[in-house]
Amino acid sequence: MPRRYDFGRAEEATHPEFYRATLSEFLSTFIFVFAGEGSILALDKMYRERTLGASSLLVIALAQALAFFAAVASSMNVSGGHVNPAVTFGALVGGRVSVLRAVYYWVAQLLGAVIASLLLRLATGGMRPSGFSVASGEGSLNALLMEIVLTFGLVYTVFATSIDPRRGSLGTIAPLAIAFIVGANVLAGGPFEGASMNPARAFGPALVGWRWRYHWIYWLGPFVGAALAGLIYEFGVIQPEADVRHTGHHQPLAPEDY
Repeated sequence: MPRRYDFGRAEEATHPEFYRATLSEFLSTFIFVFAGEGSILALDKMYRERTLGASSLLVIALAQALAFFAAVASSMNVSGGHVNPAVTFGALVGGRVSVLRAVYYWVAQLLGAVIASLLLRLATGGMRPSGFSVASGEGSLNALLMEIVLTFGLVYTVFATSIDPRRGSLGTIAPLAIAFIVGANVLAGGPFEGASMNPARAFGPALVGWRWRYHWIYWLGPFVGAALAGLIYEFGVIQPEADVRHTGHHQPLAPEDY
């Protein structure tokens, strides 16, 4: 039986495919954060006293969904299209990536988000990234629970459409399905705590805009939700005999391929 969990080998870290996958995660996260955070700054530019009304929420949800669709689609065949440290963590908990690959992905995703936020601040003439915040009247535990549930839905969808070895032709629409759940989750959670579901998406604007209040929620919530989704789908939905070797593409590798 193949090992479900693997730290990773030195050969993996020196293989050109490994670096292409890491670069893909960096670029895709950059694309997503630049467009996603940029849509919020664009609304601020047009409406200086903007409040999160229904039309603004719809615009933000659409922008996040479109940006995430493009980011996932452009990286899925290279790195698996994670574009999110929480998705990578869910795949790690499910035994779908090695620890070494996960660490490289996390670094690439965070760097992509930070550089996107820096360039966005420069391109907008110094506008401070908004990032995420908990709405007035919403408790931190309420916001944490919302992040857990929203991220669970996202990562569960990723497993069902992108990781599950039985997905068949469903894999061709995986970026679209994942983008849909991101947009729907923003509509559901945006007015309460922003609906991040993505620690990199929260970290880049927080660092560049220096907004750290309640920032821990946007790490703990997504990681807990992703872990639950990974465990439930991997051990409760995917058949035990399914091969779970570790690759960025979520495809089984023969021992000689390592």
